[in-house]
Amino acid sequence: MAMERWRPFGTMDRWEPFRVSDIQSEVNRLFDNFFGRPAASAGGGRTWLPSVDMYASKDDVVVSVELPGVSEKDVTVSITGDLLTIKGERRFENEVKEQDLLHVERTYGKFERMIQLPMAVQSDRVKATYRDGVLEIKLPKAEELKPKEIKIDLM
Repeated sequence: MAMERWRPFGTMDRWEPFRVSDIQSEVNRLFDNFFGRPAASAGGGRTWLPSVDMYASKDDVVVSVELPGVSEKDVTVSITGDLLTIKGERRFENEVKEQDLLHVERTYGKFERMIQLPMAVQSDRVKATYRDGVLEIKLPKAEELKPKEIKIDLM
C-alpha cells in the first residue's frame, strides 16, 4: 500500500518512504566520502578512478591497475621520489548520438591516480606492462632495503 504525502498548496505526489534509488545513492555517497573518492566533478559529470592493488614481493613492489576500455597509448606512468602517478583517459568512441542513448553506467573521461609508495624503489629500473585491461608496474626495491643473508662464521 502506497502512502500519499499531504501537501496543502502543491500537487499530490506518491510518497515512497523506502525508495531504493534514494537509499542506494546515499549509501554510495557515504562510501565515496569515507574512502576519499570524489563522487562528482565540478561540471556535474561523474569522475572515475581505476582500482589499484599493491603488494611487495622479495625484490619488487608491484602495482596492478584495472583499466578496462582504456588504450595503452592513452596511459602515462611517471615516478617522482616516492610518488607514482598514473594518468590516462577512457574515451567514449561509440557512434551513437547522445540523444539516442538509453542507459549509460560506465564513466568516461580523464583520470589521475597518485600513489604513495611504501618504500624506496629504483626509479630507473621500473617496468610497466599492459595486458587485457590491466596495467602492471614492477618497481624494484632499493638495494639497501633488500634482505641480505649474513654468513655466520664458526669459531
